[in-house]
Order: sequence, then structure tokens, then C-alpha cells
Amino acid sequence: MSNRFSEIWVYLATSPLLGLTATLLVYQLAYAMYVRCRFSPLANPVAIAVALLVLILTLTNTSYSTYFSGAQFVHFLLGPATVALAVPLYQQINQLRRHWLAFLTASVLGSAVAIVTAMGIAHITGASRITVLSLASKSVTMAIAMGITEKVGGLPSLTAALVMLTGITAAMMASAILNLLRIRDDSIRGFALGVSGHGIGTARAFQMSEQAGAFAGLAMGLSGLLTAILLPLALRVLGMI
Repeated sequence: MSNRFSEIWVYLATSPLLGLTATLLVYQLAYAMYVRCRFSPLANPVAIAVALLVLILTLTNTSYSTYFSGAQFVHFLLGPATVALAVPLYQQINQLRRHWLAFLTASVLGSAVAIVTAMGIAHITGASRITVLSLASKSVTMAIAMGITEKVGGLPSLTAALVMLTGITAAMMASAILNLLRIRDDSIRGFALGVSGHGIGTARAFQMSEQAGAFAGLAMGLSGLLTAILLPLALRVLGMI
């Protein structure tokens, strides 16, 4: 049995399937732990899966490039998955028509607050200019955030890590904060998660309800679009780039 396992590991270690297999198995394990914890936000499966993957890659001395050569298949599916968010949103079209201005305003203000607070705190605590610029887009989905950071002169790799940390934190804390504020409307709860936690927040919103997930997807898209257009213009006006 052990020889058979060793043969399988040797094959996977030299194959692009390593990253894909590891990602799927680790997430299933993380999700099982999430279920065991009765879906507690503190047991976020993305956070657990990331920690386990880092541990596995470190212990097996596997480079990130080798891992990603297989994991890129999952990465590719992010595009179609994001487009598919239009389907549940279309089912909420009547509410969207009634409150489109409120949602647009919330997206603008939420994105602006995320940018200003992140850059402001970094500047006050003495972070370098390149770090401050890398923090600017940490609250939008990763593909857009890395593109914005590259354009404004930050470090895309740093932004990627911050985007993931932001999404995990939002998914873990948002429900408790919204409950404390006595916000019960699923459309508002979902939108708040989408603005603050982008893709990971949207995944968490779908666990609440389909309505929450639909508006989280709307918030994620609007925030990404507005940030991509307005942030570089604002930084140029301020003379930061």
C-alpha cells in the first residue's frame, strides 16, 4: 500500500496535476472542517485551505511555479464563474431598478473609504511609497487589483496577498458586524460583503442566501470597475503617480 502511494506521489510531483489535485483535496478538507464548526465564519475554508497549502508546499519543498502550473486550471474558471454571477442578479432585477442609485452610491463611498483608510493608515505608520500604492486597490477582486497596482507603480505580488487577506477578514467578520448593526436585509448584507470582501466575500454571501450572493456579485463588479477607472485618475491629480 505504501509503495502504491509513493508511486502516485512521484507521478503527481512531476505533473501539472499536482497543483490541481492539492487544491481540490485541501479545500474539501477545509470545507469539512468548516461544516464541523457549524459554518462559523472564524473557520473560513479559504483561510484554512491557504494555510494548509502553504504548509504542504513548504514541507515538500515545492516551488510556487510548479504548484501553479496545475492550479491555473482553477484560476481559469474564475472568469466564467464571475460572469455567471449575472444570472442570480438578473433574478433580482426589480429590486435593482428600484434602488440602483442607492447601490451605486454605496459602491462609490465604500470603495473610496477602503482606499483612503488603507493608504492613510499605511502612510501614517511610515510605510514606503510603493507599499502605500500597493494597498490602494486591496478591496477589489484580485485580477483587477493587480492590474491597477501595476499601472500606478505598486507591487502586484504584495497587492495579491493583501487582496486575499482582505477577503478572508471580511468573510470572517462581516456577519458579526452586520448583526451588531441589526442589518437583516439580505440585499444590503450581500452588497456590504461584496464591497468589502470582493470574491471571497461574495462566496460567503452565497452561503447566506442567493439574494445576498447576487448583490455581493453586483458590489464586487461595481467596486472593481469604479476603482479601475477613478483610482489612477485620482492619484494622478494628487501627484502620487
